[in-house]
Amino acid sequence: MSRNDIEASVVRAFVAPAKRERYVEGLSNPKRRSRCLDRLNHHIDDIDPQCRVSIPSASQSAAGIEQLLRARGAPSECYVMSSWARLDGREMPLGEALREVVGRQMGTLISCVPGRLGYYESEEIKARYLLERTTG
Repeated sequence: MSRNDIEASVVRAFVAPAKRERYVEGLSNPKRRSRCLDRLNHHIDDIDPQCRVSIPSASQSAAGIEQLLRARGAPSECYVMSSWARLDGREMPLGEALREVVGRQMGTLISCVPGRLGYYESEEIKARYLLERTTG
């Protein structure tokens, strides 16, 4: 699966319906990509509330979140879309990605199973969610 295909499937699964096409177009345009990713910092409403799964307080760590994702079928590798340029567009081990992201308050979407399972970290304190799409 290409980078654009992965990102489009993540957006279509987890971004609010009214914002999906704007995200798909913005992410695929090198001149607009950083502005689009910056929205992940401040616009939690861009993430479809039907997909957001609250993370219990006791699991608000990288290890706790990894355990929750793995229990839902996350593989060892993931794809990262982030306002933090050094992580954006990278495929990496899930545990490493979560250790880099959790608590840093950088708008980030981690795709575990494209279009089905992921993680979202906002700039807002403790605005962390598992993302799960169980239906089309």
